[in-house]
Amino acid sequence: MPRPVRKRKVCSKDLKSNMFEPVGGQRGRMPVVNLNLDEYEVIRLVDLEGYTHEECAKHMDISRTTVTEIYESARHKMADFIVNAAHLNIVDGSKAKNVVECPGGREGCETCVKFANKDK
Repeated sequence: MPRPVRKRKVCSKDLKSNMFEPVGGQRGRMPVVNLNLDEYEVIRLVDLEGYTHEECAKHMDISRTTVTEIYESARHKMADFIVNAAHLNIVDGSKAKNVVECPGGREGCETCVKFANKDK
């Protein structure tokens, strides 16, 4: 019997934008790459905030090996988006059953507060 999937905590499901496309791109003619919300969160924490995989795992309440798997998948999708001039769509968190928003929203923990105050 497989192990149950742990819920992956993300700071916020409220994104500034969830669809990106190359300049001059024509919808319907280019491939669409779907980036899951947990993949977005791992990229944000590791590449933008500078967290280690272990710190990211602790924040998201999952194992370090799971973070590494998510990270590799996300990086592959990002490369596909850039190299093949595809459309990038970040999948809505409400559709992902294994993703849960931080209980306090962006103000629920140190990372969430850091994320919320970055634009100020």
